[in-house]
Amino acid sequence: QVHLVESGGGLVQAGGSLRLSCAASGSIFSINAMGWYRQAPGKLRELVASIMRGGSTHYADSVKGRFTISRDNAKNTVYLQMNSLKPEDTGVYSCNAQLVDVRIGRMGDYWGQGTQVTVSS
Repeated sequence: QVHLVESGGGLVQAGGSLRLSCAASGSIFSINAMGWYRQAPGKLRELVASIMRGGSTHYADSVKGRFTISRDNAKNTVYLQMNSLKPEDTGVYSCNAQLVDVRIGRMGDYWGQGTQVTVSS
């Protein structure tokens, strides 16, 4: 089995910072892209940031210049450093990984359970 476990969410005032972590473990052969999505109440889930194994990154326009995604391939872990947080950043943040499970032998999408981020004004 493959598990993605997130940590680092919480309550913070506007202008503050949080750092999210997501560690993938289990029957992993390789991990391609890793990313963070968020879903605010009443809204669709959206991509916040993603990072390829080689390090290339992509950010949603709303977080450019404030959030930084990084990964440690040796630890199968992805991070999201969130600075200058705004109330509109509030939501459930979920980790995603495109990886090959050795038991299945092909690429698939795997998700963490999500962590709540709440930014108060």
